Parts: sequence; C-alpha cells; structure tokens
Amino acid sequence: MRVKRTVFAFVCVATVWLTVLFLVFSNNFGEQNRKNLYSQIIQLEEGIQHQFKSNNEIIKQTQDFLDQKKQVSQELLAEEQGEDGASKAELMVNPKAPGVDSPEGKLPILVFACNRVSVGRCLDKLLQYRPDPEKFPIIVTQDCDHDETANKIRSYGSQLTLIQQPDQSDIQVPPKEKKFKGYFKIARHYGWALNQMFFNFNFSTVIVVEDDLEIAPDFYEYFLGTYPLLQKDPTLWCVSAWNDNGKEGLVNAERPDLLYRTDFFPGLGWMMTRNLWLELYSKWPRSYWDDWIREPAQRKERSCIRPEISRTKTFGKIGVSNGMYFEKHLKYIKLNEEFVPFSKMNLTYLLKENYDKDFVGAVYKCPVVNYEDLRNNNISFNGPVRITYRKLNEYKIITKKLGLMDDFRGGVPRMAYKGIITFHYKGRTVHLAPSVNWKGYELSWS
Repeated sequence: MRVKRTVFAFVCVATVWLTVLFLVFSNNFGEQNRKNLYSQIIQLEEGIQHQFKSNNEIIKQTQDFLDQKKQVSQELLAEEQGEDGASKAELMVNPKAPGVDSPEGKLPILVFACNRVSVGRCLDKLLQYRPDPEKFPIIVTQDCDHDETANKIRSYGSQLTLIQQPDQSDIQVPPKEKKFKGYFKIARHYGWALNQMFFNFNFSTVIVVEDDLEIAPDFYEYFLGTYPLLQKDPTLWCVSAWNDNGKEGLVNAERPDLLYRTDFFPGLGWMMTRNLWLELYSKWPRSYWDDWIREPAQRKERSCIRPEISRTKTFGKIGVSNGMYFEKHLKYIKLNEEFVPFSKMNLTYLLKENYDKDFVGAVYKCPVVNYEDLRNNNISFNGPVRITYRKLNEYKIITKKLGLMDDFRGGVPRMAYKGIITFHYKGRTVHLAPSVNWKGYELSWS
C-alpha cells in the first residue's frame, strides 16, 4: 500500500513538472505567466508532499493501534491459558497503553492548549473537582510551541500528563483564508491529539476540554452518569457539558438535573468514543472542524446529550475567533453550582425510543401561544407552552426577541431536537417548535 502511494505521488509530481516544462519552453508563453505558473506549481507540489506525509502518518498510527490490540489480545490469551504472559495488572500500567481499561473504565480528560498561560485557571478547577485521578487522568495537549504556557502546564507535575504537537510547520491556506489560518492549525492539532488518545494511548472514550473553559463542581459526575447512555444508544454520538442558550434568565435555575437530547453538536466540554473517531479520522478536515462535524454527512441524524444548565463556562474572550459571540452570548452563560448525583439517577428517559415518545409527544400537546403574550405574561394558565415557527425569517425574529442564538449549522438551529428549541422564560418552560408536519432540517437555512 505504501509503495503504491509513493508511486502515485511520484507520478503526480512528474506529470506536473512535464506540464511546466512544456509550457515554459513554448514560444507563446509570457515571462510573467511562467513566473505565476512556477509559483502555483511549487504550491501544488508542496500540497501533494504534505498530503503524502499526512497519509503516511495516519497509516503508521493506525498500524501501531492494530499492533497494540493484537499484543494485548495475545497477552490476555496467554494469561487465560496459564502461560508466562503479562497479567492484567501489568497491562494496566503499561505506559504505551494507559487506556487499557479497568472493569469500570477510564474517562480521560484531554485539554487542548496553545499560548494561553491562563490555562492554569482551567487546570486548577479540573484538579480541584476531580474525584479520582485513576479514573479521570488528565492529558494536556499543547500546540504553538509557547514556552511560558508549557512551563505553566509542567508546574503541575505528576498531577497531569503533557504531550506536545510536534508539527509546527507553516500551513498552506488559500489566499482568501489567510486571516483564518488559526483554524487550520486548530484542526491539525485536534487530529493529531485525538489520534494519540485513541491509537497510541488506546483509550476507548475521551472528554475534550479547551484551555479557556472553567468547569462546574459536578462536571465529572455529569459525564460519569451519561457515559452509559453514550455506550448503549447508537443514535447518540456525543455528550456535551454546554447549552448554547444557557444564559441567566433562559434556564430553570431550580432544575440543574434536567438533561435533553439535541441534534446540534454543542462542543465546549464534550465526550466522544473511539468508534466515532475511527469513523472520522480518515476524512478529518484541514480547517473549521467544528462546523464540519455538524454537517449531515458526519452527523448522520445522530444526537448529543446536553444539560439545562451548562457544566462549563468560557473565559476566553480573546482567541482565533476574535471574540465572536462572546460579548453578546458566551459571557452570560450560567455555570452550574449545585452538585447533581447523575450516576445514581435513572437517565433512560434520554434513550431515543423513550425520548421521542415522551418528550416530543409532550411538546406537541402544549398549548400554542405567541411571543407577545409570552413577553407580557398574558397567559392565564401555568405550565409549559409552545411557540410555532414555519419559516426562516419567522424563526430569526422570534429568537432575536427572546435572546436565543439564532444561527444554524448544517441546517440545525442551536440546541434543537427535531427542530424543537427548549428554554425557560419568565418562570415557565417554552418550546420553540416547527409545525406538526415538520419534514426535517433545511440545509438552505444555514
């Protein structure tokens, strides 16, 4: 396979250069055109070489992963047969495979860092609230080659593990996207780090955190309680600690135990499995990975779990996004303060077969009201209500008035499930929902 790839890359480069030579020595080809073409060919050659290097790296990491699985299987077989093989206890402390799980499983925290020394604010809370270092190992992955940030991370000693993204080379981006180069570097970092977690360390599940997030006291308990749902329900592909509409005044502060399904990928503190990564890694994008992952081709009609009250809060106003949404939305997100024992609760209501019948059914039994009556508290009964939207402009007008985020990704409104956005307003639950004959998300609405 590697030989075929090498031959293919050589043929591509050779073809390109033969084309250049033909054009350059043509009498009708001007000097300026020669220079422009030469520059474009150099960029194309570099792109081919970069892709070839990336392919080889992915192949190597996958082969290492398969070799480790084979080795572990052989050692377990030898133990069962009474041969002189590695014991399960020895496998548990193997530094090449720290993710060989105990019967209860490990839920590692992967913290993405770059050049924020304030990563300490994130790490302090992760360490303060961590109930069990063995069950929740913390791995910090750093990009950007920023010494001050690296030294800050190292100052925590054995409480965590630091890995550093080795490829600090420049990234070729289209001219019109040069100001967004940071998004290309972030996607490269994510791809490398997730490969490390799943193929090198051999973890089966990872909780992703970014260096500008502060966590709630029950952050770990939240993921511990929802982990079985992610394992059991194939229609789920993530658990997120974040509610995009979780601003003070839009959440029920008295119900921190409430959880929902959403078709929107929230991110900002989220749990994924190795099976999902095996599906995504070979087509991982060069940039804008979070928008890419929200596209129908990746989502495949799967959902995430999200909380009523967020278990993370961002303090990173300055970053690659230049503070997009921060002043208007993100800084107002309410961080949960009350500990909820999710691991001791029955959360099976979130399984699709239960949720679609009970939750969605209940939504469409709610009485319909309009925005004006809701705003003016001109509703004579208690209990949840429903506001109906049918068109994009109608949805935009209502969400702006209510203070909800009004944008779409992959055709899905933020926090929607089957088009339904649930929030709390003036003491009651409100469902902003499409009409009963809803046919599905419209990509043209994004």
